[in-house]
Amino acid sequence: MARKIAIDPVTRIEGHAKVTIHLDDNNRIRETRFHVVEFRGFERFVQGRLYWEVPVIVQRLCGICPVSHLLAAAKAMDGIVGVDKLPVTAEKMRRLMHYGQVFQSHCLHVFYLAAPDLLLGFDASPAVRNVVGLAIEDPELVKRAIKMRKFGQEVIRLTAGKRIHGTSAIPGGINKNLSLQERDELLADAEMMVQWSREALELFKNYYRKDQARLSAFAAFESNFVSLVREDGALDLYDGRLRAKNADGGIIFDMMRPMDYLDFIREGVRAWSYMKFPFIRALGPELGWYRVGPLARLNNCDFIDTPLAESERVEFLELGAGRPVHATMAYHWARMIETVHAAEKIQDLLNDPDLQGSDLIARGDRRPESVALLEAPRGTLFHHYRVGSDDRVERANLIVSTTSNNEPMNRAVRRVAEDYLEGVEITEGLLNRIEVGIRAFDPCLSCATHASMQVAISASVVGHDGRILSRKERC
Repeated sequence: MARKIAIDPVTRIEGHAKVTIHLDDNNRIRETRFHVVEFRGFERFVQGRLYWEVPVIVQRLCGICPVSHLLAAAKAMDGIVGVDKLPVTAEKMRRLMHYGQVFQSHCLHVFYLAAPDLLLGFDASPAVRNVVGLAIEDPELVKRAIKMRKFGQEVIRLTAGKRIHGTSAIPGGINKNLSLQERDELLADAEMMVQWSREALELFKNYYRKDQARLSAFAAFESNFVSLVREDGALDLYDGRLRAKNADGGIIFDMMRPMDYLDFIREGVRAWSYMKFPFIRALGPELGWYRVGPLARLNNCDFIDTPLAESERVEFLELGAGRPVHATMAYHWARMIETVHAAEKIQDLLNDPDLQGSDLIARGDRRPESVALLEAPRGTLFHHYRVGSDDRVERANLIVSTTSNNEPMNRAVRRVAEDYLEGVEITEGLLNRIEVGIRAFDPCLSCATHASMQVAISASVVGHDGRILSRKERC
């Protein structure tokens, strides 16, 4: 008898989702879907609002990665006010804020959300497979995790004005610098954060190495990759041009300017999800879907401009044996390399006297339209705005990191279901493997959900035999 398995909700992710798995009469996988069951309409919310309000508004998309949206929107509004180059203090303050965001977000995901699976086991009881269980098992690790995330949050507080939903990034620049007292407060812990990041990387790298064959195959598939790179090919999380590689590492397009993104990237929709399905336009929706985030960034960049992270990147790429690394579980390893990189960058910036400069804002000639790209912790973030002569937003489009990973997450669900659930008795531990595959992407569904169609409210009257007797729908 055909049956359906539902995982509702998917746990230890940002936002709300469920998974449905349909089995045929022979207990074989017929269909799997990763459903996003919440809806956010921020692209419509900002229409009619004054452009300088937008950076503060759109960061309300999420309490985990508000800095990413604040900075992406501020970068877009730089274009609206005609600023192509920020004052040096404003540029470096924004970068420091961004690396604080990357550092705290990666620490949150790796230690709080992923580590219970990785360090306690996929089959551990749900009662202990959580951060509390991890604290009982390894209290020193969890203490460090809390202090590391706190450090990242303090970087955000002192650069953005608040830990969550800051206000310092404004069109054309920033409204505060970093005082010497604030700098010294952060520098006191900066070297320790670099060291702790390196030790945490070793922990997770060794975990992967000990079971490399299994983890390399878990939820794995080949894909294209998209990310920003600096003009010299270096990893750049704050700015750059867009690069896409295919599964063999060949360049699909390179050095794409933000304003040209619609010539290269398109979005599809499906009736069963509020989240869109982006794809590379030249390849079409069937072949053009791609992955973003730490795995994509390490596969795409030519080098990292901080020495410790660069050394780790070179070792990491050995997993691909000359091709990109496709293992889904390698996201965690890549994420920890970026954590080391963020710690190195924070330390370097804190020692830069430009952060105490007083030239904070630039102005130019108003423009009607602007696009900004930024590498959020979870991947490439697109913010596109059109502003009228009355200074009010006429149109907005956001392609959020997790949106780009929508098709890959569905592929991961399918792969795990086929490898672990076909023809066996379903247990909680086996179902958790589906969630492990999803969690590797660190999805933030609160950010990513929006639709191009109208949202309908429907009511149905169903008879005892299951037939729909009447139905009413209102948009």
